Amino acid sequence: MTRLVNNPDDFPAQAVAGLASAFPSYLKPVFGGVVRATRTAPGKVSLVVGGGSGHYPAFAGWVGQGFADGAVCGNIFSSPSAAQAYSVCKAADRGAGILIGFGNHAGDVLHFGQAAERLKSEGIDTRCVLVTDDIASASADEHLKRRGIAGDLPVFKVTAAACEAGLRIDEVVEVFNRANDRTRSFGVAFDGCTLPGAAEPLFQVEPGTMGVGLGIHGEPGIHDAELGTADDVARLLVDGLLADRPQDAGARVVPIVNGLGATKYEELFVVWNNIRARLADAGLEIVDPQVGEFVTSLDMAGLSLTLVWLDDVIEPLWLAPCDTPAYRRGSVGAVELDDTELPQEAEAVTVTAEGSPDSRKIAAAAVGALEAISAVLAESQAELGRLDSVAGDGDHGIGMTRGAAAAAKEAAAVAGQDAGASTTLNAAGTAWSASAGGTSGALWGAVLTAFGAVLRDDAPYDPARVVEAARACLDAVQRLGGAKVGDKTMIDAMAPFVEALASSDKSLPEAWQAAVAAADDAAQATAEIVAKVGRARPLGEKSLGTPDPGAVSFVEVARAVSGFLR
Repeated sequence: MTRLVNNPDDFPAQAVAGLASAFPSYLKPVFGGVVRATRTAPGKVSLVVGGGSGHYPAFAGWVGQGFADGAVCGNIFSSPSAAQAYSVCKAADRGAGILIGFGNHAGDVLHFGQAAERLKSEGIDTRCVLVTDDIASASADEHLKRRGIAGDLPVFKVTAAACEAGLRIDEVVEVFNRANDRTRSFGVAFDGCTLPGAAEPLFQVEPGTMGVGLGIHGEPGIHDAELGTADDVARLLVDGLLADRPQDAGARVVPIVNGLGATKYEELFVVWNNIRARLADAGLEIVDPQVGEFVTSLDMAGLSLTLVWLDDVIEPLWLAPCDTPAYRRGSVGAVELDDTELPQEAEAVTVTAEGSPDSRKIAAAAVGALEAISAVLAESQAELGRLDSVAGDGDHGIGMTRGAAAAAKEAAAVAGQDAGASTTLNAAGTAWSASAGGTSGALWGAVLTAFGAVLRDDAPYDPARVVEAARACLDAVQRLGGAKVGDKTMIDAMAPFVEALASSDKSLPEAWQAAVAAADDAAQATAEIVAKVGRARPLGEKSLGTPDPGAVSFVEVARAVSGFLR
């Protein structure tokens, strides 16, 4: 567990600040993460990598000449916000386009996608590229649905070298796809990790067993198996990866044995002995083997094996020089520090015009509702985290609590400047997204923004407009998240809520309460559904019997709003 903690909520930010100050010749802090401290010639495609914290050396440890231009750093195991990603990308831009690289996790897809859209609207060619190396998380037929784990290291390293070589952005994307298609990973866990400030790990593995098919966000394995010896573990990992080798793989491979945080290097070396022998027995030529900690999961006990199947394009890029705080090879030559001043805070929300009297009253009610939501979610934090830990990473309660608290605070500040309902809720949505991270942060940020857009800053109160706003929220969540009823997400509670609200002929407060009841029934019914999308999908069978935490928290939020619909 993490013992050296001040405020657990500040742990990720303090860790990134400490990393930057420990390596000032490599890293410069910027709001949302870090960028290179050294000058980079203009006209180069920039590679910005990122995701939740808790994975060091990934991702900030890979920023430097020959590797990443910047890293976006979210809360522990939670996606950074779109505002954070935008800030880091702007600081790393060198005028030839930006690639945002991350593992295939739902929250990252949403937040980085939002940042890319904003950058593209400003004329910056921005592409999102997703690592999908974990063979346990989806079948070979659905390779691009797999999540990213330790394959992040080689795929990003190869892509970064292509950027450094001066390739155009379309060519770099082709290199990324090539490296991702030829990279496979498989891992096992011996015990779960513990979030800073938490008393217990996110999951536990029974003595003498291991979780097969681990994730790097505190997820347990896809299934449990007998632990056996180090050679038994090596056989499991090698056999699994060789059975999933890419088409036209060839015979030259880079093997990467990755420790998850609590497995000693000596243990990794013992396992490597047998991995090396088994790869050689399979007729493979081992090139530049790597053994160590590259993509960790706080203090999780476990390891993964990655195989990168080389070709004439990938091999020289993998071996190209780079120099970062955590990963170095060869010499990048002389460098010069960059003294450009960078923003250390998010852009402040300002009220450009007063709302109408009616809209300001609605804004005041929205502030009260958000404060009530914040209080309710704080009380439910532990239970929501417990539900999420069954098939996810256990951070849903923490994320929802942080997001709601930040939204309530920002809404109060903006409404205090005579903002109308739309501006107040837009500011609240931005704050929720930025503070919560993860999938829920992006979706609840979109909910508040969509709700406010319908209410407007100049419109009078109208119950029909509230119903219209609820529909807009559902549309926004379905558009961004891509989920539908039956996928075991918040949509399973949200859709029947909106349907009941829209079909009622009673007063708005009565209709809302009836809609909450319908949503509650639907949320509890998700216990009988196997998760089909999002982070819980690889562990879908384990989710059976437990209601979806996103659906449950939606009901909590909707119920808290009831008292403000006068």
